[in-house]
Amino acid sequence: QVHVVESGGGLVQPGGSLRLSCKASQIDITDYAMAWYRQAPGNQREFVAVIGSRGITIDADSAKERFTISRDNARNTVYLEMNSLKPDDTAVYFCNVLEYMLSKTPLASWGPGTQDTVSS
Repeated sequence: QVHVVESGGGLVQPGGSLRLSCKASQIDITDYAMAWYRQAPGNQREFVAVIGSRGITIDADSAKERFTISRDNARNTVYLEMNSLKPDDTAVYFCNVLEYMLSKTPLASWGPGTQDTVSS
């Protein structure tokens, strides 16, 4: 079974930055899309960004111009660089593996996520 483990979250002040990592196991991510999602308290999980196997990216409106998704296939890892963070970005961030960029069906078991808290 495919697994993912997220890391890199923490407490940051408004305007600050965080870099999240997500490592997949039991799969070679080279030919797959990788996506980030987040879930704020009381809300449903929502899409943040996706990167295709060839490096094409799609960002949610909330992530545009502030977040950058990237991947390192050699490390089987996807990253999310988050800048200019706002309190509304506070959430648990998850990643997953997708067969293709617009797929709605994650291939991996959901990991534990990583908590990002933006507060002064």
